[in-house]
Amino acid sequence: MDRSDVTEATNETNESPVIEWGARLGYAILGVLHLLIAYIAIKVAWGVGGGSKEADSSGALKTLASSSTGPILLWIGVVGFVLLAIWNLTEGIARRHDPKDLGKLVSKGVMYGFFAWTTFKIVALGESSDSEKQTEGFAAALMGNPLGRIAVGVIGLVVLGVAGYHIYKGYTKKFLGDLDEHPGQWAVRAGQVGYIAKGLALVVVGFFFVYAAWTADPDKTQGLDGALKTFKEAPGGQVLLTVVAVGIGAYGIYCFARAKYAKL
Repeated sequence: MDRSDVTEATNETNESPVIEWGARLGYAILGVLHLLIAYIAIKVAWGVGGGSKEADSSGALKTLASSSTGPILLWIGVVGFVLLAIWNLTEGIARRHDPKDLGKLVSKGVMYGFFAWTTFKIVALGESSDSEKQTEGFAAALMGNPLGRIAVGVIGLVVLGVAGYHIYKGYTKKFLGDLDEHPGQWAVRAGQVGYIAKGLALVVVGFFFVYAAWTADPDKTQGLDGALKTFKEAPGGQVLLTVVAVGIGAYGIYCFARAKYAKL
């Protein structure tokens, strides 16, 4: 199969109505998950119900799984994330002449594939794991190698870069370039607040990865759950975490607009 055949095959896959609607479904499920993360984070901030649940995608999935309609939504989520992963991967292949687009789209495809696998494990296999322990275990495994500390530090710097881009994307409304048409002012405001809030949370995640590399201590790493709980420990932490949680909820609302208006 030559290059033109590959391009034609990926374009056909990418333009399939099933893939398109599945990708839109994936964005909608992401909206639900971010609203749940926001809800859990607010509970953590104010100690409601003990405030012990994980304020990240893993905790949101577990919360969803425990509801009466949750398993159905999770199965829908598995399908949506798989198709969203396929769309990003095939779009990346179609744009392989542009290394920047290729890297971004393939990275997103892998991320959505991971979401699909995580969701599948929870709904189909009943697995329940601590995301923070997974993060620490991952960092510990890397540090067991000769260049492991450098790898952990690089991951931290990459996360900081992604965090900065999120903040920039929200402040400049650059995310509107991902949409086919203007989604309405409510969605624009939600997107601005949401991207900035997610960026701030990722700043904390990236900082802890860099700090873990600097101190050679994998236990210092934090995922989104740990990052949000770090906000609570800051001065005025309850209010600060509540503000960030509302921002993450706003990103969830924007995801619903993206599900309808995304360029696919």
